[in-house]
Amino acid sequence: MHKLNRRQLLAGSAALALPAAGLHSALAADKAEFTLKYGNNLPVAHPMNLRAAEMARRIKEDSKGRIDFQVYPNNQLGNDTDMLSQLRSGALDFQTLSPLILGTLVPAAQISGVGFAFKDYTQVWAAMDGELGAHVRRQIEATGSLMVFEKIWDNGYRQITTSNRPIAKAEDLKGLKIRTPPSPIWVSMFKAFDASPVSINFAEVYSSLQTKVVDAQENPLAIISTAKLNEVQKYCSLTNHMWDGFWFLGNKRSFDRLPADLKAIVTKHVNEACLGQREDVRKLNDGLQADLKSKGMVLNETVADGFRDKLRSAGFYADWHKKFGDEAWAALEKYTGKLA
Repeated sequence: MHKLNRRQLLAGSAALALPAAGLHSALAADKAEFTLKYGNNLPVAHPMNLRAAEMARRIKEDSKGRIDFQVYPNNQLGNDTDMLSQLRSGALDFQTLSPLILGTLVPAAQISGVGFAFKDYTQVWAAMDGELGAHVRRQIEATGSLMVFEKIWDNGYRQITTSNRPIAKAEDLKGLKIRTPPSPIWVSMFKAFDASPVSINFAEVYSSLQTKVVDAQENPLAIISTAKLNEVQKYCSLTNHMWDGFWFLGNKRSFDRLPADLKAIVTKHVNEACLGQREDVRKLNDGLQADLKSKGMVLNETVADGFRDKLRSAGFYADWHKKFGDEAWAALEKYTGKLA
């Protein structure tokens, strides 16, 4: 598999830029038997879109031009909520979406985002490629309108950035106006920390920080960097408070109209691109601390134990255990160890 180094990833918009929404080749679409549209919310230079561009080329090649797989990055087709609606209706064929935002439709999907649950990537991939991921995929497909590929893409461990103060311990979150994605478990977690969470779609995050609608946000370093959030945030606290990924979702009717051989081609290249993207994101997140410091951000380390203790005492784990049910919670704790 082609390896991308960090410089290529950060310069990806030049080297492997995706076509803008209006620039997809009309000729290619005319020749193709199937035109498939895939949308996501991430910048062009993010590893997801670099791998998606490569994936789209390989799908076209392997299908001998029968599939024109079109990639629309950076909220070109609307924000996450808009695209999920389009996906369910069939106006969009594929979308990558955080399990936590998917939780507005499939509550069980949020379980992978339980705060301070996964201690490292070994636990994450064992769970998501194992029983926990299988449980969530069954719930997604039970909607009837959606299908989901086997492998979940990586977003990374999330960190908190602020404009007014660093976060060193759980008490520092008290009263903080922090942007969260529109997801019940995200809001619940920050309320348990006595913060003031505000749900805002990612498309509006930069402007919301710039205009001080909120003072803080949380995202993996790869997104903080590629979305240039360092321009509107001073502090970055390495909390690793939540692992987040992206389920690669499809409209079930749209996918089912593909002949078996083309389904196999799409599935193969989506899952292969996912495994490459996981490694790209890990390397990029690991290497970005020095880069963000050089751009003026102040970074600080934290210790998870105090944050986890605060969530326990606030009843966060007990409440979500009840909401997810014993079967799902047991599947989570099989990989994380006892949470509550």
